[in-house]
Amino acid sequence: MLNRVILIGRLTADPELRYTNSGTAVASFTLAVDRMRSGQTGERQTDFINIVVWQKQAEIVAQYLQKGRLAAVDGRLQIRTYDNREGQKVRVAEVVAETVRFLDRGSDTGQSTAGFGGGTTPMNRPRPDRSSAPPLYEDDPFADDSQTIDISEDDLPF
Repeated sequence: MLNRVILIGRLTADPELRYTNSGTAVASFTLAVDRMRSGQTGERQTDFINIVVWQKQAEIVAQYLQKGRLAAVDGRLQIRTYDNREGQKVRVAEVVAETVRFLDRGSDTGQSTAGFGGGTTPMNRPRPDRSSAPPLYEDDPFADDSQTIDISEDDLPF
């Protein structure tokens, strides 16, 4: 049996960071993911998928990701049920992230957004000086060219 989900999309809002009674960090956010095919009207359709991240990775996601940022999530689908205040059973589908990778640069941070994969990649280490080094990927149009991209909120699909 296999339960694996891989998503790439943009955050619809800043992540919400909370702590359990035992002190474990948990962050949640929604990822807007475009479907591969257009709908009957020719318009692209978007799914809004709830993501949950735990422990240290939750704190890093809450610190470095904001609304509109592009992220990749690798995890598992979880379906849970609970009783709401009115006593009705509610069924919730969400992706529990094992790995969250930051796929674009933040506008204010100046930090590297190479990603965070389960506690092994320090996010606050200094970036190497690449001013005299050859480009890492000569064919990569998204290589580190230190230029910012100006995107207005009207350009975002949510």
